[in-house]
Amino acid sequence: MVAPTARLQADLFGSKDAKPTRDGFGDALMELGETNKDVVVLCADLAESTRVLPFKEKYPERYIEIGVAEQNLATVASGLANYGKVPFIASYATFSPGRNNEQIRTTISLNDVPVKIAGMHAGVSVGPDGATHQALEDIALMRVQPNMTVVSPCDVEEARKATLAAAATGKPIYLRLSREKTAVMTTKESPFEIGKAQLMWLAEKPRVTIFATGPVLYNALLAAKHLDGELAVSVINIHTIKPLDTKAVVAAAKSTGAVVTVEEHQVAGGLGSAIAEVLAERCPVPIEFVGVRDQFGQSGTMLELFEHYGLGVKHIVQAIKKVDARRV
Repeated sequence: MVAPTARLQADLFGSKDAKPTRDGFGDALMELGETNKDVVVLCADLAESTRVLPFKEKYPERYIEIGVAEQNLATVASGLANYGKVPFIASYATFSPGRNNEQIRTTISLNDVPVKIAGMHAGVSVGPDGATHQALEDIALMRVQPNMTVVSPCDVEEARKATLAAAATGKPIYLRLSREKTAVMTTKESPFEIGKAQLMWLAEKPRVTIFATGPVLYNALLAAKHLDGELAVSVINIHTIKPLDTKAVVAAAKSTGAVVTVEEHQVAGGLGSAIAEVLAERCPVPIEFVGVRDQFGQSGTMLELFEHYGLGVKHIVQAIKKVDARRV
């Protein structure tokens, strides 16, 4: 059943409410514009797509249009952060952190300055835009960098909270955001804390733990609901991939003895790798990975691509049953 502590939507599986996580980012920027005069926004010629346009229009003196020059996007922001500003930089994730990874590493992470990197259109859910615009490697790029925090919100409300929280910390942060409308699972009352995993679905004596990140978390919840009464599972929202809530991960793995990871990203270097690294050292258990496996994306609708790359509900159900059968 839905975990009461998560304070999720009352009609979690019946509601048709869907919004892109990038909208939560844009809403939070407008809140920050009112409350924090040091917040500045920089964009690489994608103000409307990245949802920074309202901020640009209301606070033009705190908006810098860099143009199609993502390397400059990172370096200019690092300078602003070094002198007391709180810069948010926005572009598609394939370009930032994809194209400007070296500048992020050298001018932001290495100097440990509080630039907030918003990578939009992440995952295959970008759909018809195709492989060039479907960021499937961005979590791997960011989590390997020292000093960098990596957050992948599950829905629009969590994206809003994550953006507000990002502004309040003096660390560099990567926010992974999506373009497509996805299910709204959380509410304003749902708890959110960077670095703190959140139990979303619980069952009596669960046999498998699902760790999921980003909007595809909804498919994990649907899989848990589908198996309710047949195979007990718990579902945990890993919105913060770095720093990982290792205490919660290890405790859940010890409790169930079998684990499935779910992500809209390459399994290599993503959430699956992060979970496996921790459990290999502290609690070795059978594990199955649901994610993209060493492939680029392609054009198609979000649902078509989820099915093609094995991210659909039926694939998660299969992974749960498979890992349960591998229990020692």
